Amino acid sequence: MTKLDAHLAPLADGLLDAGCIKFGEFTLKSGLKSPIYIDLRYIISFPKLLEQIGAAYLPLLSTFQFSRIAGLPYAAIPIATAISLAGNYPMIYPRKEVKTYGTKAEIEGEYHAGETVVVIDDLATTGGSKFEAIEKLTGVGLVVKDIVVLVDRQSGAKESLEQAGYNLHAVLTITQLLDHWESTGKVEKSRIEATREFLKQSS
Repeated sequence: MTKLDAHLAPLADGLLDAGCIKFGEFTLKSGLKSPIYIDLRYIISFPKLLEQIGAAYLPLLSTFQFSRIAGLPYAAIPIATAISLAGNYPMIYPRKEVKTYGTKAEIEGEYHAGETVVVIDDLATTGGSKFEAIEKLTGVGLVVKDIVVLVDRQSGAKESLEQAGYNLHAVLTITQLLDHWESTGKVEKSRIEATREFLKQSS
């Protein structure tokens, strides 16, 4: 069983209490029925939790050399903003849809070609959406080596990003969260086991 760092335990419990991670029966985009649902967009309604999350990324970020952070729309933009405020990191973000008027910007915020940016996202599943965003950033001359997420679902994103030459780092992994909630009794054992089984099958 993986033990959660003491300073991350309140964050793990905060995500559960806020309903950002739910247990039950949910139909995923793929049509699969899942016993767990992670919706980190919900974080924006809990300012203290958002502040905690921003601070939780800092120990990882302090180990990299970079010029700015790039939050991915939409879920990670509030998270990247919290990180920017907590660590005083300049922030940019690639747009989901390119503006057809004004500056027609693909990337919002100030940046200079040749700079290294760290990509910030909320969740890593397969890594697909990350590649799209990385392409936009590298397309304007930015250098991307590292992606940092709040939760890694451990469904292959780390491996597929590594094959392409990128490093995925996570504040929390799904394994750590499940182990923590099992050891503290915050989630029923049957739900934890069903989730472990589901993740094993879907990875």
